[in-house]
Amino acid sequence: MSRLTIQLFLAWCCWSVPAFCAEAAITAPDEAGGNSRIWARLLDDAGRAQLPTKFLKALPPDFIHFEFDDLRTYAAEYHPDEHRMVLNRSLSFNSAGRTLKPLGKMTHKELEVLYHELFHAYMNYLQVVEEHSGEAGHGSGELLRFARKQQACRYGEVRITPVALRKDDTESRYLTKTESWEALNETWAVFIGWAVWNQLEVQHKTRKSMFREPRQAHQWLRRLKAAFEKGDLRGYYVPEDPDERRLAQKRYLAKPSQLTLKEAGVLMKQVLGFQHDFMKLLDASFEPSKVSAC
Repeated sequence: MSRLTIQLFLAWCCWSVPAFCAEAAITAPDEAGGNSRIWARLLDDAGRAQLPTKFLKALPPDFIHFEFDDLRTYAAEYHPDEHRMVLNRSLSFNSAGRTLKPLGKMTHKELEVLYHELFHAYMNYLQVVEEHSGEAGHGSGELLRFARKQQACRYGEVRITPVALRKDDTESRYLTKTESWEALNETWAVFIGWAVWNQLEVQHKTRKSMFREPRQAHQWLRRLKAAFEKGDLRGYYVPEDPDERRLAQKRYLAKPSQLTLKEAGVLMKQVLGFQHDFMKLLDASFEPSKVSAC
């Protein structure tokens, strides 16, 4: 190797290494800024679409780390230990996998999936706050206390459908603490997604908020009543026992262990921020016997 070649090689190294380091140094702040921009745009889009924002506004802008991937099994995944939300690339702008698609460009089903996962992130955040401060922030302590009461009262022993497509064939299961907490979280997240999807469906023709249109409000409540009757508001859990997990990756709850009206009311009020007048309509639309004893 000639002296000139060596000098040129050394010069390239001296230039490229600092450049590489500088690029690496700005990756983390840029990623954090990207997540904050995604969050700000998400809140703005949700407000303009008249979608629930109460629980979203409680989350710090940088709490969730958004990622996009070609997911095969699920449309989205939330990893609580890393506060990482992995969404299918179809939920990204132009399916490029760089930033979240505007909510106004999403289908009703995509928004249902997104809100389902955002609720998981919210419950994760409430737990993190409680663990670090000794007590949860305003409003969150009440929700967590209610969740744990329901976990013990309703999700410790559940009815499941061993074969998901045969909803009438059920079996009883005693769940571990981890399983019961997941069953509750998935059941509640199913309802959050359901509530958003049905709000979009009843508002589709008029483009007006159902909170300002009594006819649409009653239509939403009729849908809720039908969902309870059909047993649609039920979640699932992943069995901890490896032998059972080989038989079924998920165990779906049966209709007797679906969401209760009391749980729905708490989520509507404390998480989705449904207005007082709407909650009065809810109470008037269901018989007192439908209220859970828990």
